[in-house]
Amino acid sequence: MRSGVLLGAVIALAACREQKKPQEDLNLIATVNGEVILRSEFQRRLDQEVQAAGIDAQGSQQLEAFKQAVLQEMVDRRLLLQAAKAAGVSVSAEETDRGVLRMGADYPADSFNQTLAEGQQSLAELRQHTAEQLTIEKLFHEHVYPRIAVTEAEIRKYFEEHPEEFKEPEQVHAAQIVVKGYDEAHRIQQQLQSGKKFSDLARKYSLSPDAQVGGDLGFFHRGIMPHQFDEVAFRLGVNQVSEIVETDYGFHLFKVLEKRPARRLELAEVHSKIHEKLLNEKRQEAQSEFLKSLRTKATVQVNEVGLKSVAPKIPPSSAQNVEP
Repeated sequence: MRSGVLLGAVIALAACREQKKPQEDLNLIATVNGEVILRSEFQRRLDQEVQAAGIDAQGSQQLEAFKQAVLQEMVDRRLLLQAAKAAGVSVSAEETDRGVLRMGADYPADSFNQTLAEGQQSLAELRQHTAEQLTIEKLFHEHVYPRIAVTEAEIRKYFEEHPEEFKEPEQVHAAQIVVKGYDEAHRIQQQLQSGKKFSDLARKYSLSPDAQVGGDLGFFHRGIMPHQFDEVAFRLGVNQVSEIVETDYGFHLFKVLEKRPARRLELAEVHSKIHEKLLNEKRQEAQSEFLKSLRTKATVQVNEVGLKSVAPKIPPSSAQNVEP
């Protein structure tokens, strides 16, 4: 959760049923239905979020709002985990391991541990956070999402009310041959004029990765490829071959294979896309309503003195950049 989301949560603590100030033990930041949030864990979370968001840790007004939002995020997490426990929802060690492995797979080799260190998080903390996140996701899937459905009428209504989203621009299906020098491009051009197949020459001479598929670039609309490609491809007719075109990549010959005029997509073509969009929106709304109901019934006590006394720890690299 980053600063935009966090700062949007500042006022949510007030939505809880009761928010009293516990005894002013500076080691205790808050209690959530009697479950404590310790200063040490709040400190770690705050440090991680400040670093990730890159906010000015010295700006008091922004920092206080940010601290409130970080605390709200931690309170919400506790409420959801408590609800999961009450519903008998949990994840196994194997599920947690798989979750951590999936995260590690997104990083280049040997960089995962470095990324954890930069984020001020140990592998044990990551495992705990992953287990909690998977538990919350399972709670939603088993106890919130089953009540949600998207009807055919809703899909059609969205399709009819958002025609601009389903316009497909003009597209062209083209192939290319690209070589380093003009003279080589000219020799290939002569072979094409003598009747040689474009795809065969692309496989033999082209330097582009698409050479192995005969230079086939697939369908594309304006703005996807470099502008020189658009200028040539959309001007040529089907089966026409371009003159030699110079770009930063080399010297090209293009052939247009097919063209598709601009059109409005049919409902059948975008049905699944609309269904997924509406389903995700309903799930987000249901999550918010579920969490709102937990907040309404919760007893949350915040130690304002303890919260105010916590300051983020600036990493050494950042501290060096702070002007005296």
